[in-house]
Amino acid sequence: MIFAINEINNYPEMLPNVKLGYKIYDNCGTMDILRAALALVSGLKGEVRDDNCTKAETVQAILGHSGSRPTIAFEQVVGRFHIPVISHFATCACLSNKKEYPTFFRTIPSDYYQSRALAKLVRHFGWTWIGAIAVNNKYGLNGVAAFVQGAQENGVCIEYSEAFSSSDPPDRLQRIIEIIKHGTSKVIMAFMSHREIKLLSTALYKQNVTGLQWVGSDAWITDHSLTDSEGHSILVGSLGFTVSRAQIPGLEEHLRELLPSQFPDSQFVRDFWENTFDCSLNETANTQRKPCSGFESLQNVESQFTDVSELRFTNNVYKSVYAVAHALDNLIKCEDGKGPFSTGGCADIKHIQPWQVLQYLSTVNFTTGEGERVYFDKNGDSPARYELVNLQMTNKGTMDGITVGIYDASFPESRQFIMNKIPVVWGNGLTEEVPVSVCSESCLQGTHKVLQKGRPVCCYDCIPCPAGEISNLTDSIHCMKCPPEYWSNSQRDACIPKAIEFLVYDEILGMLLALFSLLGVFVTMITTLVFYCHKETPLVRANNSELSFLLLFSLTLCFLCSLTFIGRPSEWSCMLRHAAFGITFVLCISCVLGKTIVVLMAFRATLPGSNVMKWFGPAQQRLSVVAFTLIQVLICILWLTISPPFPFKNLLLYQDRIILECDLGSAVGFWAVLGYIGLLAVLCFVLAFLARKLPDNFNEAKFITFSMLIFCAVWITFIPAYVSSPGKFTVAVEIFAILASSYGLLFCIFLPKCFIILFRPEQNTKKHIMGKTSNNDIHY
Repeated sequence: MIFAINEINNYPEMLPNVKLGYKIYDNCGTMDILRAALALVSGLKGEVRDDNCTKAETVQAILGHSGSRPTIAFEQVVGRFHIPVISHFATCACLSNKKEYPTFFRTIPSDYYQSRALAKLVRHFGWTWIGAIAVNNKYGLNGVAAFVQGAQENGVCIEYSEAFSSSDPPDRLQRIIEIIKHGTSKVIMAFMSHREIKLLSTALYKQNVTGLQWVGSDAWITDHSLTDSEGHSILVGSLGFTVSRAQIPGLEEHLRELLPSQFPDSQFVRDFWENTFDCSLNETANTQRKPCSGFESLQNVESQFTDVSELRFTNNVYKSVYAVAHALDNLIKCEDGKGPFSTGGCADIKHIQPWQVLQYLSTVNFTTGEGERVYFDKNGDSPARYELVNLQMTNKGTMDGITVGIYDASFPESRQFIMNKIPVVWGNGLTEEVPVSVCSESCLQGTHKVLQKGRPVCCYDCIPCPAGEISNLTDSIHCMKCPPEYWSNSQRDACIPKAIEFLVYDEILGMLLALFSLLGVFVTMITTLVFYCHKETPLVRANNSELSFLLLFSLTLCFLCSLTFIGRPSEWSCMLRHAAFGITFVLCISCVLGKTIVVLMAFRATLPGSNVMKWFGPAQQRLSVVAFTLIQVLICILWLTISPPFPFKNLLLYQDRIILECDLGSAVGFWAVLGYIGLLAVLCFVLAFLARKLPDNFNEAKFITFSMLIFCAVWITFIPAYVSSPGKFTVAVEIFAILASSYGLLFCIFLPKCFIILFRPEQNTKKHIMGKTSNNDIHY
């Protein structure tokens, strides 16, 4: 402070024609500090001999104290007199409360920012399960409270939070030791002073509690006296934030010019001098040391006092002095009409009041020679800048804080915390393996966190995502549903397109159905060939060969149309399969119906005086087949025009796959096609049933009755099977119905005839076909 004041007084551009003075109170203890503050408020004692100097009744600013607890005590008193107080080391967040401490400023960041930075530090290394211990005063309790809040915002859980002070009975400290020993967290955040951390580390060392990772506040993390404690080895590897180091040009030379005569009443200077030079300044004292002259030189002495390589909190004192100087400089250089007071007035520089200095101090904004910007926010706090230090053992056997990173709250959120490339020594004694402190291990991709009942949010179980949901991040809280056309893979960490399922030729079911369809075509063609080769035989001619060949042709189409149901549905295939099915089956049933009517007409024609066959000759038979078929063609045209079938992705039937099927378009059109086929089939069945007992040796109506019975049974069974079959089995059921009914017609109507043609040629004669039974009185 003295160095800074002398530097300012020798700088002509700042405070011209003004010299700063000071009064130092070096008493310890809260009560003595409070008395010193009251003395400063009441006015300076002593006379100022310079006639040109105007002495104020009270000081314009107070620098100090270094501790939060004494500062809290005297600032509440000093604040009533509007005297600004600037501390270089009082970090308690409570001092940011302007209602209680309206004149307080500090050049060290508040513990609020330090606590938030510590919370981000803990989260940076993945420590989500930690313990917290604080000193039992406002500094510790407020600091750990801010830390807990910041930790929770960063997803960190506190296993326990305890507080004690150096004045507590031993059992209190022992209880905390037991909590640490039985805790599962491997990281402990200690928000306390060097006194408490020494007590705690010594107690842990005596009970051989090692391997813990300590995270500390700036009140102890860089304290050089830690090495003197018995349990200092426990603290090796500790991490913590402290204010940035700085260079103050000329300070070392100033310190080395110290002489006891400059401070004759300072016991500190006296003790320092005697210990440094191993002599005695008091000749009358009974000592074995040689007498000191008081003019020994510190120029070549290496001591902690002259070491300026670690100027951290010292730099805060330097900035405090300059902040007051800049405030006074701005006050003195005020231009009338541009001042901060009412009507733009300026202060009377002959009678400067502390409240005026306070007004200017809140607006100072300057940059030090090292390039550091100094200003105060609305709470009197400085910008939050820290260095991350790691306590490591040096070759000299002492612990030293090595800077391994920086934190600057003025930077964007993603760049506030930066690690450098210096290796970090961890509390487990390793440099490469970062300690792990979690309540539960991270949930891998494909799982999500489920909280354990009655425990903090950091304690959870990892549950695999349900089918159809994924998590592609670690520690995911929820599983995301896949889009409708996607499904989760087996690892549940990615959505993959759902398998599209339809009846294909490559699978066994498709191959069997196609095989039976082609087999039906082959058998039909063989039957046609047999009939064609024996077309002049009585059996073929007696059973209406023209309708028989047309029926065989329509059966061939029926077998072939089943193939259109196999394969990937498209717009054309969907329309073709249903139209071809409806038309070919009507053509088939029309031929059977024509043959049935011919049987009935032929019987009526053999009766005496009957002439009905002329009304249902070959021309009428062809016309009836064409007419019945055209009606179905008209129904299909209306269906395909108004609302045709179309390919449809069924996402509802199965969750894990898509069924590609043909939507009917208009269900009315589909059931109209089926209904018309059913109507013809029933009509044909009824007519054939009526003609089944006509007195012929070879009555075709019997076989038509059986074929229609099979046909109707198949399609009546088809309806519930079609409605209830899932996915591609719906198509398989429809193909099965087509094939079954086609085979039924083929075998029932043509198999007996082929058997006679090929194996019973003696029955394929006109005499046998036109012959009559013993009870038959009818002549053909």
